Amino acid sequence: MSNTKTQTNRRFDPKIGIEEQERRDREAKIKDLLPNEEDDLLGKAYDGRLVRRLLAGMGPYRRQMWLAIIFMVVSSLLGVVQPTIVGYAIDDGIRANAPTVLRNWTIIFATAAIGEWITNRWRIAIMAFVGTKVVADFRSKLFRHLHTLTLNFHNNYSVGRLMSRLISDVGVLQDFVTWSITGLFRSFFTLIGIIIAMLVLNWKLALVTFAVLPLMIVLTNYWQVRVRNAYRATRQRLSLINGYLNESISGIRVTKSFTREAENMQHFDDLNYSYFDANVDATRLAAIFFPGVDFMGSLATALVVGVGGWLAMGDSLTTGTLIAFVLYVNRFFDPIRELAQRYNTFQATMAASERIFHLLDNEPDISDAPNAVDLPPIQGHVLFDAVQFGYKDGEPVLKGITLEAQPGQRIALVGETGAGKSTIIRLLARFFEINEGALRIDGHDVRQVTQASLRSQLGIVLQDTFLFAGSIADNIRYGRLDATDADVQWAAEMVGAHAFISRLPEGYASDVGENGVNLSVGQRQLVSFARALLADPRILILDEATSSVDTTTEKLIQQALDTLMDGRTSFVIAHRLSTIVNADQIVVLDNGRIVEQGTHGELLALHGRYYNLYTMQWAQEDTPFSKN
Repeated sequence: MSNTKTQTNRRFDPKIGIEEQERRDREAKIKDLLPNEEDDLLGKAYDGRLVRRLLAGMGPYRRQMWLAIIFMVVSSLLGVVQPTIVGYAIDDGIRANAPTVLRNWTIIFATAAIGEWITNRWRIAIMAFVGTKVVADFRSKLFRHLHTLTLNFHNNYSVGRLMSRLISDVGVLQDFVTWSITGLFRSFFTLIGIIIAMLVLNWKLALVTFAVLPLMIVLTNYWQVRVRNAYRATRQRLSLINGYLNESISGIRVTKSFTREAENMQHFDDLNYSYFDANVDATRLAAIFFPGVDFMGSLATALVVGVGGWLAMGDSLTTGTLIAFVLYVNRFFDPIRELAQRYNTFQATMAASERIFHLLDNEPDISDAPNAVDLPPIQGHVLFDAVQFGYKDGEPVLKGITLEAQPGQRIALVGETGAGKSTIIRLLARFFEINEGALRIDGHDVRQVTQASLRSQLGIVLQDTFLFAGSIADNIRYGRLDATDADVQWAAEMVGAHAFISRLPEGYASDVGENGVNLSVGQRQLVSFARALLADPRILILDEATSSVDTTTEKLIQQALDTLMDGRTSFVIAHRLSTIVNADQIVVLDNGRIVEQGTHGELLALHGRYYNLYTMQWAQEDTPFSKN
């Protein structure tokens, strides 16, 4: 849990005021917590390589995109011509006192306005559909890709970062596709159209309008440089809040046990108000820029009215043209404002795209060989032939392991922490690839068979039990979806889980809650045990599978195991004597090597490493299975 108090030398400075002092104190407290990794990069405002990949993702919707572009062009043209229509209506209709002409121009204007509304509506509707579909496609693609990556990747990539890719980063793409692509083109196209129309109407007034552009450029540059850091700060602090919320809610029991509520509340307040401070900074910048754009528009309008009125008094300019020009000036700054607003959208899109494609570009450490075949139904003969393996180069974990298990044998792996027990079963399931040697099942090298066909014949129960949200029956049926309710109950009965399940109000339909929170640790272990057994594996792997079960429940499981393991090859990692003494082979590991191997009685007679482990850790264990 994060440290919630940072000692600071708080000296009040009357020159900056109390609020500013509190703000600086908050920033000092969270300074070391601010992220400093690629997750926080803003990215370039435009990256052609990433844009091309994004557009490739929109390939299936090319027809809709072209239709949206057509609607965008039509709506922009209809919007641009409207001030000109107003000018003609005034000059040819009102000033000429021609009601019929005025009526015709009014109908034309109304038609253009309605046409703009319809085409713009359809453009937005189409792009909203495309944007939503593209996001759904990317999320599915990411989710599928994550399932192809190995445990080595998942061990080194935090869940929070993966969730950020699937939710936040992909969500940024939706905003980009829905609004930015055609929206920005529309703003640019409209801006060009207005400039051309102004130059055609009266180039002198056009130059007067353009006179404010240098001020606009200065204001825009000032805003872009500062808003970049402002939005970065808000995103950083929001990330801290989300992370601390997750940590605090997950660890609420520990918090209450150590009466840390007050400290946690204070730390959250620091994060929360720091986020508030960052948002205030961003809002202040917006309060400078957007009213500044409006002021530039008003200034340009005043110049146009002044110069245009002077020209009109000299009969160098008609009233209709002047009014049309004023309308163009009012519209001239709208696309500029839109382009400025989308600046950060582009930056966020480029950064999100970079992270998304970086994840998609990760290749699985382990993949099926080009000539891999499905592993046929196995008997359960396992051979580790001089296997060497290390998670990192130059740091071997297994050093020349040779181990053979005959079909139906129970192999117990014992040794101190870090000896290599869990690594052996991870290699057996091919969660990692061996560096040297070979691992064969029924004579088939695991590297020459498909991973799916291999793991479908394995049953694995891990020390850290994980249950999925849903009912108990759904979790037991997870590895065999076609299993009937009778099959589910049978598996539960065989592992001793049926007794506690039947006492629940809803029985097998009872909701386990998030990660099994509605069940005790022992009950979750029993459910996972039933889940593995229902899959009817030929090889059963138990990694500390009874470590969280009480003695009475463990005895029930052990009795079930005697029947369930009959005919199955079993690899058992356990510290409890009851799961080891009746094994056909006990393999003692030390520093990645097998130092002893034999039955319980044979190893005790050696008075070696196993004997020392037994006498130090297990001799006091009160269990009926301790007799050989």
